[in-house]
Amino acid sequence: MSFPYYMAKRYLRSKSSQNAVNIINAVTFLVIIIGAASLFVVLSAFTGLKTFSLQFTNSFDPDLKVTPLTGKFFELDSVQENRLKEVPFVDGLAREMEERVYISYKEKSHLATIKGIEPSYRQVTEVDSLLYFGNWGITEEQTVVGIGLVSILGVPPNNYQNPLVVLAPKPGKGGFASRGINSKPYNELPLVVSGVYAVEDQLDKKYLFASLPLVQALLEKEAAQITGLNVKITDPARLEEVRSELQSLLGPEVLVLSREELNGTLYRMLNTENLATYLIFTLVLIIALFNVVGAIIMMILDKREHSKTLYNLGATIPSLRKIYFMQGLLLTTLGGAIGILIGGLLVGSQVMWGWLKITETLSYPVELTLPNALLVMGTISVLGFLSSFMASRRISKELLR
Repeated sequence: MSFPYYMAKRYLRSKSSQNAVNIINAVTFLVIIIGAASLFVVLSAFTGLKTFSLQFTNSFDPDLKVTPLTGKFFELDSVQENRLKEVPFVDGLAREMEERVYISYKEKSHLATIKGIEPSYRQVTEVDSLLYFGNWGITEEQTVVGIGLVSILGVPPNNYQNPLVVLAPKPGKGGFASRGINSKPYNELPLVVSGVYAVEDQLDKKYLFASLPLVQALLEKEAAQITGLNVKITDPARLEEVRSELQSLLGPEVLVLSREELNGTLYRMLNTENLATYLIFTLVLIIALFNVVGAIIMMILDKREHSKTLYNLGATIPSLRKIYFMQGLLLTTLGGAIGILIGGLLVGSQVMWGWLKITETLSYPVELTLPNALLVMGTISVLGFLSSFMASRRISKELLR
């Protein structure tokens, strides 16, 4: 054990003859603990909130999605699809067709988006986890809608006598008059609600799922025409490799987007909020750790006679500075570790028992993660290093005379 470290430990444990110095040291230690615990709890809360916010989009969106570069539709024939299935690390494919439609039930109506999907869509995404009641039995006459659409239209499930009606404009050129007097400018599709999903308010009012061939017939599109191809991969670490392979096979007419790119605005918002919160709490810690500078300076003045004795016995100015530097570093790291422990207990209790509620049934989401603990400890250590270094510079020959 080195001499400066030994003396720093003794000074850290020992009490001063001056009561004011003891009070300052205790308050400084308490401020570090509270600051570290607060930063850890806030970071854990934002991590949990980010996971909670993204779990809904993760259920709808695949690992990779192929979309047309221009326009709404692109063509994917069976030969191309078989080639894509042979790409390493591709675990599944699911074609889809998406379009805005007008839906009505009795005297109520609403603009929504119909999504035609294949049976494999449920394996490629986690959409099954969103089912609120009913089942995902999407057949030639069934649909799964959001609970928001059910609320707006008042449509009951399994109502075969009065089904939900979907209206989509007929494609083509020319005005309504050119189609004939008795010709309707739209196609109709009656659908029976077989299941209801629940995600969040906007998505619950937006989508209804139906069979892909049925939607293609509604929009008068060929079997090879789709608006998107959902891709599931076996190894997330190979995402860029798979994306590059898919792009080369499909050509420049399409885009291959990751889940993060599909929800770029949401990811940027969450990351920005997390960074802003971290910087704000770090600023609070910087202000709080000025107490460390003051506490070490007070300790230097209080132990002035001890320092003189050590200097006369042969201790150098750098070694004396190192004593108080290490004392400050021990003070901040120990306080930071205790603060993280307290914060971890608070976060862990919320994970286990959910005592803080957003609603009566929903607990505030938090996550207990090692990266957050390392980030807080690293922040405390860096700030403690700087504070201790500045304070220990007060040791000089003039002070020891």
